[in-house]
Amino acid sequence: MAVSRDGSGRGGEREARAVAMKARGGKSIYGAAIGILMLEARFPRIPGDMGNALSFPFPVHYRIVRGASPDRVVRRGAEGLVEDFVAAARELEKEGVDGITTNCGFLSLFQERLAACVSVPVVTSSLMQVDLVNRTLGRGRRAGILTISGSSLTENHLRAANVPLDTPVETTEGGEEFTRAILGDEPELDVEAARRDNVEAALRLRADNPDLGAIVLECTNMCPYAAEIRRATGLPVYSILTLIDWFHGSLVPRRF
Repeated sequence: MAVSRDGSGRGGEREARAVAMKARGGKSIYGAAIGILMLEARFPRIPGDMGNALSFPFPVHYRIVRGASPDRVVRRGAEGLVEDFVAAARELEKEGVDGITTNCGFLSLFQERLAACVSVPVVTSSLMQVDLVNRTLGRGRRAGILTISGSSLTENHLRAANVPLDTPVETTEGGEEFTRAILGDEPELDVEAARRDNVEAALRLRADNPDLGAIVLECTNMCPYAAEIRRATGLPVYSILTLIDWFHGSLVPRRF
């Protein structure tokens, strides 16, 4: 078949394919749509923990916010750190991520500020799921929150994530291992003891709230225990990993 001046025919098809195969640049990294703002910590990050890259079925890109210790962010309200997180978010965007999240549910406090300072979407906290989860439940049922520090989770954290203020909350504080090791930034973690702390707290949450229809894990370090919590309580369990799976699906839609 001859090729006409307007590019029709086989020659035009080859030219169109060549144009379609041209790669577009402008970023420093590719293939990692999700950028994660990390606290500066040394405690073990086992598979399932957000800080372990093996927890994700897709590549992610990390940036540590220096000085953002677990104690400072959780127990001291991330005091003096907002501009450090803003700077790190801007660096992630500059490097090429398509969306940004954080590895601490207490950073819901920074949701509005971080979303305003970058042009890519931001989801700071697993707590942002509570309102949506409530909408999935039948009348008279509601989600509850399992947190690493009930004494530190304030109405400000809940409001920032659009969580109803009467949402039931249970904590692993007072347990044997989990809260102590994570917030104390210990170099070792007794995984079985941490699992017990999480499961027992979840069972208390269910026992104290007959209307409980689902559990949202505030802490990103709780994800390794989600399956055990689900099995023990019989309730759907939402975590930062369920949120990021949803988030990533919008940034990198499946091709059909």
